Amino acid sequence: MHVYFLGIAGAGVSALASVLASEGHTVSGSDDGVFPPVSTYLTRMGIPYHVGFDPAQIPAAIDVAIVGSSAKLDLGDNPELAELIRRGVPRYSFAEFLGLHTEGCENIVVAGSFGKSSLTAMIAFLMREAGKDPGYFIGAIPLDLDATGHAGKDKAFVIEGDEYIVGGDDRRSKFLLYHPSQVLLSSIVHDHVNVFPTMAAYERPFAELLTLLPRDNLLVCAQGYEPIERLTAGRKVVWYGLGDGADYRAHNIQVGEITTFDLTIPSGESIALSTQLLGLHNIENIAGAAALLLERGDIDAFTLRRSMPRFRGVARRLDKKTATSRVPAYEGFGSSYEKARSAIEAIALHFPGRPAVVVFEPHTFSWRNEDALAWYDTVFEGVSRVLLLPPPGHGAATHHQLSQTDILARIRTAGVDADAFANGPEVLAELDRSLAGDEVVLLLSSGPLAGLAETAPALLEAKFGTGADAPA
Repeated sequence: MHVYFLGIAGAGVSALASVLASEGHTVSGSDDGVFPPVSTYLTRMGIPYHVGFDPAQIPAAIDVAIVGSSAKLDLGDNPELAELIRRGVPRYSFAEFLGLHTEGCENIVVAGSFGKSSLTAMIAFLMREAGKDPGYFIGAIPLDLDATGHAGKDKAFVIEGDEYIVGGDDRRSKFLLYHPSQVLLSSIVHDHVNVFPTMAAYERPFAELLTLLPRDNLLVCAQGYEPIERLTAGRKVVWYGLGDGADYRAHNIQVGEITTFDLTIPSGESIALSTQLLGLHNIENIAGAAALLLERGDIDAFTLRRSMPRFRGVARRLDKKTATSRVPAYEGFGSSYEKARSAIEAIALHFPGRPAVVVFEPHTFSWRNEDALAWYDTVFEGVSRVLLLPPPGHGAATHHQLSQTDILARIRTAGVDADAFANGPEVLAELDRSLAGDEVVLLLSSGPLAGLAETAPALLEAKFGTGADAPA
C-alpha cells in the first residue's frame, strides 16, 4: 500500500508514517513548514518528502492519503489537496486512520495535559528492555528508540493520546478515536483555550475517554488533580505520584546530575531507582510508567532498576544541547503554561542559584491568544531574563491574536527582565554580548525557534566550551 501524507512534518503525522513504514508500506509526503527535529528525523528514517505543495510531485499511484490539520496547510486552498480530491483518493486524518489501523490491538492510551510524550516513550522503551515488542505511537522524537512510531509484533500498542481536536471539520478529541483498552491519565489542567474556552469544555473529552474504557480495565492516574479525582469517582484507579496515599509513590528524592529516589509499590516493596532526567515532573512520570507496567506484569523490579538510568527522554523535553560549555543549554517543549513552568522549575531545581535565561517563542495558539494573557503573569517566575521572539502569523485570523508588543508588556508588568527580538541572529548577538558565563540557557518553544536550537548551543560551545578563549 502506498500512503501519501499531506503535512508530513507534523509530529503525529510523521509518527503514523513511521508505523506504516515499519510494516513495509510505501510512505511519502509533503509539507511547507519543515524544520528540525522532524526534518532531520524524516531524512534519517529514509521517508521521502518534498517541501511545498506541488501537485506535480504527488506520486501517480496512491492508495490512501493522510491529511494533516495544521493551520499552516491552509487546506481550503491547498493545490495538493485539490488534486487528491480530483483523483478520488481516499482521505483520512491521521487520528482517524491510526484509530482504524489499531482497532484490533490492545491499545494503551496515555492521555493528559502534559507528560504524554515522555510517558509513552518511557513505557515503550521499558517494554522493549523487558524483551517485548509493542507497537507505539509517540508525538515527539524519542532519544532511545529508533522511531516515533512502530507497528510491533505484540498485541499491546502504546498510543500518545492527544485531547486536541482532529481538525476544523471534526471537533472530536483525537484520543476518542483510539479504542482504549487501558488508560494512563497524567494530568488535567486547562489548556488549548482556542478550542476549549472553559475548563468544563476542556474536561468533557476526558470524561468521554473514560466512558470508552471498560469499567474493569486498568486505569492508572496521577495523584493530586481534582478533575481526575472527580471524573474517576466510583472507578477502580491505580494512583501514582510523589505524595502520601499513592499506590506507587516516589520519595527520598535526591536531586543531582543523576537523581535518585525510592519507589514504593502496593506490596510494600521499595525499589531504588535513578534517572538522568531533570525535574520532579519526570520523577512523577517514572512512577506512572512503572505503575502501568508493573500492574500489567510487563516488567519486574530488576529490569526497571537496570533500565531507568539509561532512558534519556524525548527531543525538546529538557534534552541537553551542549556538551562542554560551562553555560549549558537545554531545549524545552513550551506548548502550554504547565509545560513551560515544569521546564523552568526543573532548571531552577537542578541549577540552584544560577541565572536562568529563557529564549521563548510563543508558537501555539494558546500562547498568542489574548484569552490566555494571564499566563504571562507567573510563567517566568524565577527567571533572570527572557529573550522574546515574535509569535508566528499562521492561523492568526482564527483567534484573538496577541502581538509581540502585547506579550512583552505583560511579561515586564510581571516584573521579569525581558526584551523582544525580531529573529534568530538578533538573539544570538544578544547572547554573545550579554552572557557572563554563570548562566543556564533554556530554549523554550513548540515551533522552529528561528533555528536557535542548533545555532545557540554552537555559540555557547565556541564561547564557553572546553578550549574556548573565555576563562574557566
